[in-house]
Amino acid sequence: MDPRSFDPARYQSSMATARRRLEQARSMQEPDCVPVTISTGGSFYCRLFGVNIRDYYRAAFDNPDLQIELQLQGLRWAFEELRDDRTGCGLYLDLGPIGEAFAFDLDVEYPDDTSPWIGRAMSVPEAAEKLQVTDPETSPGVQKVYRAYEALRARAEALGVKVGVSGGLGIHPPLSAACGILDVEEVLYYLATEPQLVHRIFEKLLLSFIRLRDYQDRYFGTRTTSLGLADDHSAFISDPMYRQHVMPYNMVLYGRYGLQERYLHADGPNQHHYQTYAEVMRLTSMDIGGFSDFDQAKQILGGKVFFSGGLNCKDLYGDFAAAKSAVDHALQVGMPGGGYALAVGGETYTGVNPQTLCQVVSYAREAGRYPATR
Repeated sequence: MDPRSFDPARYQSSMATARRRLEQARSMQEPDCVPVTISTGGSFYCRLFGVNIRDYYRAAFDNPDLQIELQLQGLRWAFEELRDDRTGCGLYLDLGPIGEAFAFDLDVEYPDDTSPWIGRAMSVPEAAEKLQVTDPETSPGVQKVYRAYEALRARAEALGVKVGVSGGLGIHPPLSAACGILDVEEVLYYLATEPQLVHRIFEKLLLSFIRLRDYQDRYFGTRTTSLGLADDHSAFISDPMYRQHVMPYNMVLYGRYGLQERYLHADGPNQHHYQTYAEVMRLTSMDIGGFSDFDQAKQILGGKVFFSGGLNCKDLYGDFAAAKSAVDHALQVGMPGGGYALAVGGETYTGVNPQTLCQVVSYAREAGRYPATR
């Protein structure tokens, strides 16, 4: 497609409606209908438009045109076919889930037609000794990312693209960052048997997170006051262990950067932490993940934390008839009282049926009208 042909002005009305709808829901009120927020991104659009996922992520550094074209195609599809409640649009430097690789100058593997992976280079005891806190000013990996962002922005301007371009480099909070660069089972084993060893790694990762965030704020002339964390690996530890060994690091980050909003994303089953999220961490919003107990989310988070989810990708690989019962259950449980958005918990995987997604949104516009009763 011609990059100049995507005009965000065409979608201003729908984005304004989505903002009003979501603002009401976040205020624990019932809007006109339940918001629907579908997290489609690079990998999903690759499969939708016939691009090898490996080529797309490699293009972040050597072919900005590919990322620009695919993201614009995805935005057009989202606004004109999917028509969910998205409140903005723009391009971004899409590295995949491997920010730690560039922060710590680690090897990256690009398997065929899937997302990139970080090469495992150290054991937990080695990382406790050898892992260095990131210095964004001098790190070759960090500077490579910012140069790629500048190239993407310059190319978008040259092509006449009418939306903004964002970039920068961040990492996961300490537990998930450690599990991104080290063997997951080994991290969890040492967290249970020699926690102080793992805490030495967590402390380095925490400081690296802060340095990267502060560097990004200086680079763009911003100040972060709302923070989202991707706390995926918390699903695999008990709540007492979470409160003792993981939550304190997350709370340092929320205390520093989450002055206005505290958002948390989690992929795995995390219902055993709901009480902690709502009453101790006092999240303002959460993506509960597709494998989490949805009924408990409403019972515990409802009225306290705005949450999204209710659908699992496995509900959406087939046609709408196969997905309808899951959609109906999510609407029936989640809607009353507001504070909820229908979503695919976690993220929308490549195998999800695009037509089914569109039908889910269309169906929710009617079946999800307020007032709602249980």
